[in-house]
Amino acid sequence: QVQLVESGGGLVQPGGSLTLSCVGSLNIFSIPRMGWYRQAPGKQRDLVAFLTSTGRPNYVDSMKGRFTISRDNAKNTIYLHMNNLKPNDTDVYYCHARYQRHDYWGQGTQVTVSS
Repeated sequence: QVQLVESGGGLVQPGGSLTLSCVGSLNIFSIPRMGWYRQAPGKQRDLVAFLTSTGRPNYVDSMKGRFTISRDNAKNTIYLHMNNLKPNDTDVYYCHARYQRHDYWGQGTQVTVSS
């Protein structure tokens, strides 16, 4: 079983930046896929970006250039660095891990982009 704990959400003005963090309960080298999703109320959860176990990043096309996913192996933590945020980036962001054919989710962290 994998436990994921997110942090870093909050209120930011348009054009601002935020970095989300997700700490995993396992060595992230052992997790084949770990990444971030976002979800608006009443809508499906959409992929933002993920890392493979080797650290290779993958992005949804619409997120390329503004969002960067990274990790700190020593801290078992992945990050989502979000720049030039727009009001339509307002969502709950979830950390996700795919491990031994199971999907694991964090509790979610709210990101609100508003002036």
